[in-house]
Amino acid sequence: MAHMYDLFSSELEASYSRGLEVSTGANGSGLNEEGENVVVNTQCSSLLQHWANTRHRIGHTIVPGTIPVGTLLYYGAITGPHLPTALDWVAVEPDYSILFCQGSIETGCWHLTLAVTRPMKVLYFDGSSAAKIPEGTMDTQDLVAWSEMKPEWVWNEERRIKDLEIMICDFTSHMEVISFLNLESIRVGIDWPYLPEDPDSSLIYSRTSVRHRFELVHSASWRENYPGETRIMLDFSELVSFYDTALVPSLVPRRAGLDRWDHRVAGISPEDIERVQDRLAQALARPPATTSGIDWKTVLRVVVDRYASRLEFIQHLLKLSLDDGSIFDHAQQIQRQLRTVLLPYTVFAPLSPNTLRQFFGNVLPSRGTTLTPSERLLLQAVRETTHEICRVVTKMWASGMNFGVDVFYPPERRPEVDHIHTLTGEWKEDVTQLISWLDWSVWVKCRPACGFEIYLQLSKFLV
Repeated sequence: MAHMYDLFSSELEASYSRGLEVSTGANGSGLNEEGENVVVNTQCSSLLQHWANTRHRIGHTIVPGTIPVGTLLYYGAITGPHLPTALDWVAVEPDYSILFCQGSIETGCWHLTLAVTRPMKVLYFDGSSAAKIPEGTMDTQDLVAWSEMKPEWVWNEERRIKDLEIMICDFTSHMEVISFLNLESIRVGIDWPYLPEDPDSSLIYSRTSVRHRFELVHSASWRENYPGETRIMLDFSELVSFYDTALVPSLVPRRAGLDRWDHRVAGISPEDIERVQDRLAQALARPPATTSGIDWKTVLRVVVDRYASRLEFIQHLLKLSLDDGSIFDHAQQIQRQLRTVLLPYTVFAPLSPNTLRQFFGNVLPSRGTTLTPSERLLLQAVRETTHEICRVVTKMWASGMNFGVDVFYPPERRPEVDHIHTLTGEWKEDVTQLISWLDWSVWVKCRPACGFEIYLQLSKFLV
């Protein structure tokens, strides 16, 4: 689960008249090799979702947010039934906090439930930002706190927290105690000093430990995919992305040639760090009324919902092995799928710019809308992502037309089998490159689907 920090303690216009492009780019595939904007689109459509942020554990996005009134928060006490007087962590699920609810078998442990009484401002750090590993999961937190990386403090929780005065969490502010219960000890682990040493008892406690850790993973699965954690309201109009090349240009050459798994914030220039901190300060001080009001979370998600399953199905059809007798009908089926993707945009006659404005008005902001720098980044990310999907699918559809497999425009004679094999080979290459470029986490899953008693979990740690 990503970290949330309590902060209460201390114009780019769209080119609506752009036509469909079917030519390839400089790298042969037509896809942007750097792909910063598509990564922004992918990351921002996955915020607060456990699966995607575990898959790409090195976070590159910081977003202001709010915890609404009435939200329950949980705290497992280590020292007894005492309300914390210093900064400490709370959880949004009791399965997490109970793990830290420590006490002997004779005395049990103490578990605190709190309710938010006033809207609580937070900063959300994406990725596995609560995983204490030196490979970069805490890079963005370090930059906000100290303007430099502190990998030597990864495991020093006390040192990490006490120096962050602006992030001090006051348990008497914005929250009230709902209950402070004396629970039975969950007996997690077999090496704690108060657990019995005899083998039979240790085996029981070991099994209990495994069982509770599974339930911990199980509770995380509730927030695996969209909509993710719904109790945190993020302000997309003020997000900060380290893939924003205008804000953080120094990281562009450091990412060149690297897989996304290897992207780090380490190596950012001091000038870029200062710009990021200034942007965050402006975001936290800006009144909500100054933003556009666009629901960016939904706008970003619609792109994934609209195209993910259809592209995946097209790829599935192209992986099937067929004999020469059925390949023509199969190619026509794929062509129909391509036409389905493009159907809402397959106009009978050319449209004027004004008509195009009305056509896309339900997705893109009007020309008079004032956008924050973060919103302009999101708009550009959506535009580049949808443009590439449109370009590749249109290229594939046009190839099908040229080869004579479109049922609406049948050729005078059926195309040769060798030509259809050539077509499907090109299609397969195109859709594979597009899916790889988009890199949506919804495509990472068991194939076929895992059984009911099997649960797939991505590791937060490098093994």
